[in-house]
Amino acid sequence: MIEKLQNNDIEVSKKIRSVFQLSYKIEAKLLNATNFPPLKRSLENYVNSETAFFGYLKDKELAGVIEIKHNNNFTHIQSLVVAPSFFRQGIARKLMEFVFNTFDSKLFVVETGLENGPATELYKKFNFKEVKQWNTDHGVRKIKFERRINN
Repeated sequence: MIEKLQNNDIEVSKKIRSVFQLSYKIEAKLLNATNFPPLKRSLENYVNSETAFFGYLKDKELAGVIEIKHNNNFTHIQSLVVAPSFFRQGIARKLMEFVFNTFDSKLFVVETGLENGPATELYKKFNFKEVKQWNTDHGVRKIKFERRINN
């Protein structure tokens, strides 16, 4: 089940941050990153964030989270994380499908580390196209994808 998470509730944000931390530790290893900014994100940042968080609950446990920034021009998938104990269960795919069914946008945007094969594969399955690659100041090569909806 997917539901909107009330990140301004500190207890909810603690759960969100926990899933992010577990997932980003794995991503940092995939990317060979020793200095990985997502792992330094504070609890206050989650609590005060203007973005929307949606959680996938499995057996009442927060298994995955997608963070969305939506405006009139596009929908930006800021983050998509799954707790490692729930990997390979289709949770990321279900969260992506939820976003496409919930947000009415002509353009969807997402970024990830170039070496994050599972994320890149997922985005390509949803017809995202690579639009840019660049090096960050913390040693990670990133890739940006876009998906345009033509009606």
